[in-house]
Amino acid sequence: MPFRIEDTFRSALAEADRPLAGMWVCSGSPLVAELCAGSGLDWLLVDAEHSPNGLESILAQLQAVNGYPVHAMVRPPVNDTVLIKQYLDLGVQNLLIPMVNSVAEAEAAVAATRYPPQGVRGVGSALARAARWNRVPDYLARASDTISVTVQIESTAAVEAVEDILAVDGVDAVFIGPSDLAASMGLLGQQEHPQVRAAVDHCLSAAQAAGKPAGVNAFNPDTARHYLANGAAFILVGADVAILARGSEALAGKYITPAGGTPASY
Repeated sequence: MPFRIEDTFRSALAEADRPLAGMWVCSGSPLVAELCAGSGLDWLLVDAEHSPNGLESILAQLQAVNGYPVHAMVRPPVNDTVLIKQYLDLGVQNLLIPMVNSVAEAEAAVAATRYPPQGVRGVGSALARAARWNRVPDYLARASDTISVTVQIESTAAVEAVEDILAVDGVDAVFIGPSDLAASMGLLGQQEHPQVRAAVDHCLSAAQAAGKPAGVNAFNPDTARHYLANGAAFILVGADVAILARGSEALAGKYITPAGGTPASY
């Protein structure tokens, strides 16, 4: 079946009449990815920057969520032309490129997703799931229509350059990462700090002025509501591994009596 441009995250954002809510998928498990895909959330972020995901596990997760009414975005570990080529050939349509700090880095990310002469993507459609092994008519001519590029703003340098990054042709959206941003501001672990929130708000305002969507990571419900009220078009509000960690800890707290403590109440 041919790719349809409306299948991209770019088009989903353009057509949405509300912010799109999603979650991280970090376990590396296709089964967990499929469980999350059926949750009713709008999008999933399969992470390979801080999670145990290689090409094979990403492929398996793409296959697992295929057919569910959810958009899958994938974050590579680095803004690398060769790695992006491999992700695209696997059939990744929606990319989140980490640590984009300048116009040059944003332009490099876009170029990695475009065939020459517009970019530098290597041609291997006959070998690639992306083109369904040359079963997608005119894939080479239409490939850029099947791909959305979101770049991550997560440093003081990126915040300072955000207006120029947003102006790069082919950057469809920006996504702000408050944790790394806080670290770059000398506020490690303080993503709720007023200065960090102000920097995020600045990026959201810049995106609105540029007419492009901006998203943000916000597990704290109050913070998420704040960013949504300030114009976030998409948001990540949880992670599979965090849900499992906190849920299993709650079970242990309910059923296991600490040494010398009060017996658990069942």
